[in-house]
Amino acid sequence: MSASELHLIFAAIDVVLIIVAIARFKFNPFLALSIGALLLGLASGLGVGGTVDGFESGFGDTLGHTAPVIGFGVMLGAILTATGGASRIADEFVGNRSRALIPVALSVAALIIGLPNLFDVSFVMLVPLVYAVARRTGSHLLYVGLPLTAGLYAAHGLLPPHPAPTAAVGAFDASFGLTVLYGIIIAIPTLLVCGVLLPRLLQSSFGEQIDLSGGPAGGASELSETRPSFALSLFVVLLAPVLLVIGSVGEGRTAEGTALGVVMRLLANADLVLIISVVVALVTLVPAAKLKLGELQSVAGGALKTVGPVILIIGAGGALGEMLTATGVADVIVDTAQRWSISPLILAWALAALLRIALGSATVGTVTAAGIVAPLAAGGSTSPELLALAAASGSVMLSHVNDSGFWLFKEYFQLSVKQTFKTWTLQLSLQSLIGLVGVLVLSLFVRA
Repeated sequence: MSASELHLIFAAIDVVLIIVAIARFKFNPFLALSIGALLLGLASGLGVGGTVDGFESGFGDTLGHTAPVIGFGVMLGAILTATGGASRIADEFVGNRSRALIPVALSVAALIIGLPNLFDVSFVMLVPLVYAVARRTGSHLLYVGLPLTAGLYAAHGLLPPHPAPTAAVGAFDASFGLTVLYGIIIAIPTLLVCGVLLPRLLQSSFGEQIDLSGGPAGGASELSETRPSFALSLFVVLLAPVLLVIGSVGEGRTAEGTALGVVMRLLANADLVLIISVVVALVTLVPAAKLKLGELQSVAGGALKTVGPVILIIGAGGALGEMLTATGVADVIVDTAQRWSISPLILAWALAALLRIALGSATVGTVTAAGIVAPLAAGGSTSPELLALAAASGSVMLSHVNDSGFWLFKEYFQLSVKQTFKTWTLQLSLQSLIGLVGVLVLSLFVRA
């Protein structure tokens, strides 16, 4: 048995121990991933110095790509919430439209509002709107609620700056702008199937109307009764993804060194674009809501606190991925995968899905799968953007009792565990499969 094969066995045991530690003994994912990465390095003979160096390198390199993007994205979401811009968008999309158009309107509104916000933030913010729409139209709460989660999770599972796709973009050295562009293309059929068609197909199994007076008292708090206009709010939300797409597309079509080429390369940088978006939001939304900048300090600070654990998990996952590379495990996996003749897109999706099912974390599943599959992208013909989306789509698969989102949906919509499996779990599993099909179809037209 070669040293690389022995290291592969160590890696398999290490991953199993990480899964058991998180799923069975309720270890914090950051702690479990960190211990697992260090143990793998020591067991594989890297020594104390080599193990620590590899851990720090993987941790730092991963966060260098992801932490600023997630942080600026969360700040933008906090500003939109506090000024009432997000609520303005939701109200305009839903309005007094007919019952038949509600799923479409809510899915699109949720996708847009979910772009800069973490899932939990957007979900809690918009649930009161769902109750209000259900009361106004006489619709079943789930008929209104499922389109909401379809839109939010399409953003959460496919589009940066959300943690899972952002981590995958960094691991595969992909373009943020192109990932957003391809992600939006895949999001369209996702919303049609999961946000529009699925609620209609499941209507007969919803049961009796849920107590609409027993729902949450309200969503995210706004600091002012004066809201910015719909056009201004929508402009701020769409500014970052539009600039990223323009920059990424234009980067490959302009001569390097020219003024236009420099501009395009700057616009393709996610950190810079999100900083621009945050500044634009402060300059435009805050005065429109008649607020003072000082009033947003606590809101922005509170929002940043929520991403601390997520960022640490991403960093630890990156350290584990670096350790897999340093011990030669990644090379063995590459050779084995090539002998299997399995598409790296399917491999990335499957690994992320298995880890998500076992651990309950989309971020952990994406980061770990990306760390394993990333070497397959080096010098290959597979688009790194599609690899990132494949891993991120896999991490949405089969959400169940070990996922905090499962319980959030259950409690806010007053469901039993069985009902939650038949709605939430089914919906996210469909979204994951649509994501896989989407990247496979796009791979026929897109190459590295």
